[in-house]
Amino acid sequence: MQYVNGIRKAAPAIAALLAALSVTACQADGSKAAAETSSKAPSSAPSASTTTPGTTTQEPSHAPTSKAPTAKASPISGSGSTGTAVRTCAATALKVTAHQAADRPAGTGTGAAVVEFTNVSAKPCIVQGHPTVAGAGNGSPEHNAPLKVTPSGSATPVKLAPGAKAWVKLTFVQVQGEADGYCKSGAKPVAYPTLVVGLPGSGAHQVALDDGVFAECDNTVTATAVAAA
Repeated sequence: MQYVNGIRKAAPAIAALLAALSVTACQADGSKAAAETSSKAPSSAPSASTTTPGTTTQEPSHAPTSKAPTAKASPISGSGSTGTAVRTCAATALKVTAHQAADRPAGTGTGAAVVEFTNVSAKPCIVQGHPTVAGAGNGSPEHNAPLKVTPSGSATPVKLAPGAKAWVKLTFVQVQGEADGYCKSGAKPVAYPTLVVGLPGSGAHQVALDDGVFAECDNTVTATAVAAA
């Protein structure tokens, strides 16, 4: 009976011990579950390098630069693209310059020249058509020799904002040989210090090359229509 009583006396202590172990086990399991939950964070969460919608990782190649915008020249299909009439450039609205073209026929003459028209007025205006061309005898536009112009390409009106440029290319029958040269046709080469170049409705303008003179054969020239620069 003492043994039995000993068991009975020990029972409350054993029950208390089992309860304490149960609480400890629950706490351990809870900590483990929390740890597992923490370690199983969604792997799809965006990292610092992930691109979010609407953003890009690289600037587009056409991103604007810090350079100031330049004046624009643009082909148009009529006299005005906004409903407001744009007038043809007056002769006084244009500054005209010329330089030898980079692409020109082989020979010792001018070969080809680019003539530029700059709008120096305060308002937009229109240039259009193929030019007339004459050699200014002795540099005098009153004593000019008209050249036969062969038009090249279709003509489209070009609207010039203030400060904008348009151009035509003049291609001559090239002078050959050295010294005074010769013409393949047998004609005598001609050199003009200046040309008189006209555009429909925009007057005639005397222009010199920025380097050299206009040397050509046969008094003929192929001219492109005016185009936006």
